[in-house]
Amino acid sequence: MLVPVPTKVSTPRRSTRIPTDILIELHDERFAYAGQAITANLHGALIRIAAPLKLGDRVTIHVQSAGKAAEAVIVFADKEQSQFGLELESPENIWGVDMPPSDWVPS
Repeated sequence: MLVPVPTKVSTPRRSTRIPTDILIELHDERFAYAGQAITANLHGALIRIAAPLKLGDRVTIHVQSAGKAAEAVIVFADKEQSQFGLELESPENIWGVDMPPSDWVPS
């Protein structure tokens, strides 16, 4: 079931999306699951994970390769594809991207 969050088509992206293959771990008070970030930007990511997530869930995302973690909220859910969009509470490069796009400067 595809559950998109309404957005304005005319609203530009806040930061460049880059394709990734980053292993992640997601936690909340109920579970801990391993997954993968498919695309990432300064403000969040599209992840693939077999977890019982729903819109509005607050989670902690861990990027072991970068040694970083951040709080996030689920803003998109495609349960059939096990893909979820998450928005970081504070924009930052938790992904460990060495040479990020020029618009990955937190405001």
